[in-house]
Amino acid sequence: MRTVYLGSSLFAVDVLGALATSPHAPALVVTPPDRPQGRGRKTAPPPAAVAARDLGLPLLQAESVNDPAAVAAIDDVAPEAIGVCQFGQLIREPLLSRYLMLNVHPSLLPRWRGASPIERALMAGDTVSGVTIFKIEAGLDSGPVALSRAEAVLPDDTRGTLTARLARLGATLLLEAFDMTEAGALELTEQPEEGVTYA
Repeated sequence: MRTVYLGSSLFAVDVLGALATSPHAPALVVTPPDRPQGRGRKTAPPPAAVAARDLGLPLLQAESVNDPAAVAAIDDVAPEAIGVCQFGQLIREPLLSRYLMLNVHPSLLPRWRGASPIERALMAGDTVSGVTIFKIEAGLDSGPVALSRAEAVLPDDTRGTLTARLARLGATLLLEAFDMTEAGALELTEQPEEGVTYA
């Protein structure tokens, strides 16, 4: 199945690595452009861009994935599904209605919608976290859920240790979701209204 992958962070790198060796290896990886990073503010590419080059995958670095040139590059690939993981950009029309966009989110939605779910789970003393694969819609992490799986938060977990486990779980679930999509068996369930929190 032809896929495109949108990602940026180290978490997104782990998911990309699993995709690259699967039957759903991305025909195109899209990341944000190089930006100043760290204390010295030296310009550097996002981790997912480095990983895509290392894996030999076609790469597009776009200021906005919604720009006509970026949309045209995705259209040229004609993906059957797009995986999104900590991409850092809002995705708008026409992409939202043109493609099935499945987001890898490191929380059990609807808890901890937003940009920092792992940190917020640790700060709140949650004993359970997890990963949700959901279809991206216009709202903030509010789209219908394809898959969700829990992961215990251990007493000595740090952001780094929990992130590593959730990234592996996210890769597994995204591959499962792509398998189900290819088989015509993907089912989506609306998120409940109760239990919504924001990170």
